[in-house]
Amino acid sequence: MKIAWRMGIATLAGCLAVPALCRDSNEAPATNVASPPAATCSAGPYIVFFERDKTAITPEAATILDSAIAAYDKCDNAPITLAGHADRSGSDKLNMSLSRRRNASVRAYLTGHGVAGAAIISQAFGETAPRVPTSDGVSEAQNRRVEITFAPSSGG
Repeated sequence: MKIAWRMGIATLAGCLAVPALCRDSNEAPATNVASPPAATCSAGPYIVFFERDKTAITPEAATILDSAIAAYDKCDNAPITLAGHADRSGSDKLNMSLSRRRNASVRAYLTGHGVAGAAIISQAFGETAPRVPTSDGVSEAQNRRVEITFAPSSGG
């Protein structure tokens, strides 16, 4: 502090606010600097919605998938689960097929952006697990989806 005293009161106030600015040139720098927090894995779900009877990735879906990919980079190659769903507007067979094809579209997007295909597990639910319960034959946009989740590795 004797350096600050020689420089004046204004400098003393600055030294109190930022002590490193007033360190004696012979003094060693502080070594107890805090490390940035470790990145955490945000497991999702990341939900991608589809148009009726479609499997194409929309621009909105691409944005969500890009967010999922960025989050996955912090997840230490955790397994990824794709859960494909459909609304109740078609037959059970058609809706199961749509669920599988939607999963395939999401898988292709993920692997096309550097995610290892071996890490991806797909499950198709058709119309059996709606996000919004509806009567048979009802088209509901929130039910036409793929939910993407990943689990952090057991190593932390």
